[in-house]
Amino acid sequence: MRRRHRKEEDTEINITPMLDIVFIMLIFFIVTTSFVKETGIDVSRPSASTAKQKTKGNILIAIKDNGEIWMQKRRIDLRAVRANVERAHAENPEGSVVIIADRGSKTGTLVEVMDQVKLAGVEAISIAAQNPEGS
Repeated sequence: MRRRHRKEEDTEINITPMLDIVFIMLIFFIVTTSFVKETGIDVSRPSASTAKQKTKGNILIAIKDNGEIWMQKRRIDLRAVRANVERAHAENPEGSVVIIADRGSKTGTLVEVMDQVKLAGVEAISIAAQNPEGS
C-alpha cells in the first residue's frame, strides 16, 4: 500500500483589502474635518452664569483690553474685519462667529466688530464668556 502525502498548504490571511479600506476611511476623515483657527492671543473672558458651551464656532475674533482685534493669529484693523469674515465664511458656510472680548475691552469696540460681522452676512454671532464654575 502506498500512502498519499498531502502537502500542507500555508494559509495566509490577505490583509490588503482591509488596509485599503482603512486608508480610504482615514483620507475621508481628514478631508471632512473642520479645523478651528485660533485667534492667536489669550483673552481674559468675563464670567456669566448663563454661559453655554458652543461646539460649532469656527470663526473666532478676539478683542484685547487695549482695543486690538485679532483673527487667525494676526492683528487686523476694524475695517478689515468684514473682508476677513467674508473670506472665512466662504470657506465654511456652516460655521458661526464667536467674538472673544477681554473683560477690560470697550463695549463700543465689541459693537463695531459685531456690526462688521453682520455686514459680512453672518447672522450667527456669539460672545464668549467663562462659566463661573470654571468650564
